[in-house]
Amino acid sequence: MERIYAVGDIHGRFDKLSVLMDKIDIDFESDTLVFIGDYIDRGPQSFEVVEYLVDLKKRHPDTIFLKGNHEDMLEKYLSGADRLSYLYNGGQQTLDSYMSRPRQKDAPLIPPEHLDFFKSLLMYYETDGYIFVHAGLKKNVPLEDQQLEDLLWIRKEFIQSNYDFGKIIVFGHTPLLEPLLRPNKIGIDTGAVYGNKLTCIRLPELVFYTA
Repeated sequence: MERIYAVGDIHGRFDKLSVLMDKIDIDFESDTLVFIGDYIDRGPQSFEVVEYLVDLKKRHPDTIFLKGNHEDMLEKYLSGADRLSYLYNGGQQTLDSYMSRPRQKDAPLIPPEHLDFFKSLLMYYETDGYIFVHAGLKKNVPLEDQQLEDLLWIRKEFIQSNYDFGKIIVFGHTPLLEPLLRPNKIGIDTGAVYGNKLTCIRLPELVFYTA
């Protein structure tokens, strides 16, 4: 039976990511690993987190990496479309992390490999029994018609809904003290960057790993 491992919002906490990944008993030949987004911002080690994930993707190309609202804000910051929102939401810590790394004088602040990683992020990932998405879904809207704003930002409307999406939705984005388990959804952002834990869930057994 295929097992799926899903990791919640990391937010620059490379220390916790390192500990968590050492705990996960994944078989990359037969299991699937999904990261739910928000790898950067607020925490002190965004560069180290992304560097680790880029290397992980090289070693295990089938790993699934979803886009979070913080990666979207970074994209808008870099394009000049919206700089203030990014800085207001913890982006300065990411910029500091990249600026503090050793690099040649004329080297870009963010390495091309990291930019390629950000561009490759998926909006959602669907299996026979689950839909993995960063923030959630809007009810009564087909998956392919969901708006970017909802996939990356929706909170209360989704979390409080008992709507049957046809599959269990696994999501992050909204920090919780403990994983949220509902018949229609599983929330796995447990506030790693706020002094709480980083969580991974193994499906379908509902086994949790934390750091």
